Amino acid sequence: MNKPRPAKSTPKQSGSQTLRIIGGQWRGRKLPFVSADGLRPTGDRIRETLFNWLMPDLPGANCLDVFSGSGALALEALSRGAKSATLLELNPQAAAQIRHNLSLLQCPQAQLVQTDSLSWLQRPTPPSATFDIVFVDPPFQHDFWQATITALEDHQWLSDGAAIYIETPKHLPLNIPANWHLHREKHAGDVSFRLFYRE
Repeated sequence: MNKPRPAKSTPKQSGSQTLRIIGGQWRGRKLPFVSADGLRPTGDRIRETLFNWLMPDLPGANCLDVFSGSGALALEALSRGAKSATLLELNPQAAAQIRHNLSLLQCPQAQLVQTDSLSWLQRPTPPSATFDIVFVDPPFQHDFWQATITALEDHQWLSDGAAIYIETPKHLPLNIPANWHLHREKHAGDVSFRLFYRE
């Protein structure tokens, strides 16, 4: 596997596209992301709805973006006042672009980990490493939702009262832990997005 490029160099990837941060300190900032298989940033309209839901939870929150892709969800959270964000991304080109974008934004409160997300979640949780907000938006062609939900709960990655955002194909059934309670659910085209809170 190719190693990620250093943060100082812009990743060269044919067919790169642009995402826009829609709120907070970087509002309106446009950032490139690579065209990679399965990489599908959450659209502006869904992101705006999601972050309206999350507004009370963002200040000072520690966030985890399990399948970062473009980094849109973690960057939006940081722009709106989150304390920190850990971004997991396996694809080396996508990870290199996220690293470059974090450098452009001068964002030391974000940590990018180039890794297989499900393997990372199977690790023993380090002390004081729980997360307040978790974004679960894997590539739609892979069935990673249930394994991710199980790992988050079983390996104790979630703080008490944590918010968990899950984006899926429309009407995909999920087996949700009994202590996760659905707060909001909406549909946009073929996409369902839901926000749960853990008790």
